Amino acid sequence: MGKQIRVQRRGRGGSVFVSRSFRRIAPVRFPTSTQGSLKGVVKELLHEVGRGTPLALVEFSNGMACCLSAPEGLFLNQGIMLGSDARPDIGNILPLGRVPEGTMVSSVELHPGDGGRLARASGTYCLVVSHTPQGTELRMPSGKSVYMNDQCRAMVGVVAAAGRTERPFLKAGTAMRLMRSRGRVWPTTKGQAMIAASHPHGGGRHKHAGKPTTVGRNTPPGRKVGMIAARQTGRAKRAVRT
Repeated sequence: MGKQIRVQRRGRGGSVFVSRSFRRIAPVRFPTSTQGSLKGVVKELLHEVGRGTPLALVEFSNGMACCLSAPEGLFLNQGIMLGSDARPDIGNILPLGRVPEGTMVSSVELHPGDGGRLARASGTYCLVVSHTPQGTELRMPSGKSVYMNDQCRAMVGVVAAAGRTERPFLKAGTAMRLMRSRGRVWPTTKGQAMIAASHPHGGGRHKHAGKPTTVGRNTPPGRKVGMIAARQTGRAKRAVRT
């Protein structure tokens, strides 16, 4: 009889796999939609454990406050504007339909009013390509072009802390503390490198699974590893023209 595999232990919960959520400061999102424009002031720049970007605590004139992913060039006591009348300056928040073409934006809303979900990682941005009848054409960090609703809001500027991922950890303890703050399993071990009692892919001399690595969606927990409910594995076959 084998042991509980890592997926089972993680799904059950426990202190080993718990994320340090009590150290989180606040969710990062724009305030709810309001009529007209709002003036805000950057009161503080904060660091949140497990987050790669600095947070800017912004207080608005109507008494609301929120934390936002700080763009490059933002500074303390800087005034920002939120609304369709705002100028396309660093830190201002305005609808995509009012952003000039060629502007780099971040914290883009996927749907109007959701608070900003796209391009929030350190050093990322979306490029406003053009305004069309289909909506605003955005070039995503991946290079893909998409059309967004003109009413989706975005912050002008590139997210700060660019180049963070290029800096080496130098020692394992630094990486361990980062992964622990995010509630991730580290270090990871391939199932093929384990013994047969510890993983369905374990065992054997040649370090290969020895069986198909695709499993169904309703597979029991002790076997549900690998490519779960995969529609396709490997390279896509080219269509043969007849």
